[in-house]
Amino acid sequence: MSGIGDYRHYVLFQQPGPPVQNSDGGYTQSWTDLTPAHWWVSIDPATTRDLERIAAGTVISTATHIVKGKYHPQVNTTTRMIFGGRTFSITGKQTPKEQAITMELIAVEVVT
Repeated sequence: MSGIGDYRHYVLFQQPGPPVQNSDGGYTQSWTDLTPAHWWVSIDPATTRDLERIAAGTVISTATHIVKGKYHPQVNTTTRMIFGGRTFSITGKQTPKEQAITMELIAVEVVT
């Protein structure tokens, strides 16, 4: 179990916004900050053991990190997380004991 002092990473959570037309005649995905947008979490590299526990026995080979923090009701699998210039896609969310107190997120670092 994580204590409040373990949440040492200050991140930004965003949801997809409306598409914005670009100069090539196509569209670019825009992003909108959640409310509140900034959140204290812990970010750790994902291990196979972590992923089996969080994903109910299913190994998710693309996950790169496990993120833990106080529960944020707006975070879901369309959310992205920004930390230190790095972007992560949230691919899974679990609330231990089905209580909206804490959350564990499965995250994939987006490499551009």
